[in-house]
Amino acid sequence: MTPPRSTFGASPPGGRRQRTGGAGSAAAACRPRSATQLALLALVAGCSGPPASVSYFPLEAGHRWVYEQTSEWENNTSERESLVLSTLGEEALDGGGRAWRRRSDTGVDYWLRADDSGIFRVASKTDLDAEPTTDKTARYVLKMPLAVGTSWQASTTTYLMRRNADFPPEIRHGHKPVPMTYRIEALGDKVSTRAGQFSDCVRVQGTALLRLFADPVAGFRDMPISTTEWYCKGVGLVKLQRNEPARSTFLTGGTVTLELTSWQ
Repeated sequence: MTPPRSTFGASPPGGRRQRTGGAGSAAAACRPRSATQLALLALVAGCSGPPASVSYFPLEAGHRWVYEQTSEWENNTSERESLVLSTLGEEALDGGGRAWRRRSDTGVDYWLRADDSGIFRVASKTDLDAEPTTDKTARYVLKMPLAVGTSWQASTTTYLMRRNADFPPEIRHGHKPVPMTYRIEALGDKVSTRAGQFSDCVRVQGTALLRLFADPVAGFRDMPISTTEWYCKGVGLVKLQRNEPARSTFLTGGTVTLELTSWQ
């Protein structure tokens, strides 16, 4: 969500970077608290004031978001867990410049910047890292202008899809990240969550294709991965839905939903 993207991977949209064999929007590689915890979130300066995107993804210190994450697989199994994100304020980075720090209760820290191009992640760090790892390229959470049709790309991997007969079963451990294209699909969306109803929201859609060996009959197939994210004014990310269908005898896919339950 990645994801989120910023995890989330980028977009992380959030929790944990995923360990790959060798990244969205939010969503990349870290020790997960569970097999399916997303790097969902990790999932903006003009002379007239901060860019508009900041109001849809607050960066200043003192904010805290609590989400419920529900993962459901095609084999009728499911998991529920919570995810807590908080903003710690602006600080200097060893590589130069300043960035806004955001922390997940999974032990991952993210540093983001904002300018007239949008909000983007510039570094991340797990509890196992001595120093933050700088992103080679900016990983956008929201890109300007905030208008229907604005698009960007970030790498992602599969968070849910598994091989039924392999160990480890998670495909992300052995498959390279693929590019996901994000696009602003709507402005002014209304979203209902356990934290309340929100009416001024930006809806972002992400799509990618992951080429995998499905089964001996179908051979290799392009597996679609999609992410839908809602960013609401004054609050930030309130909901994320990720779909990774497999519909294969060799593979099991699923869906994950991240829903805001409280915030401050």
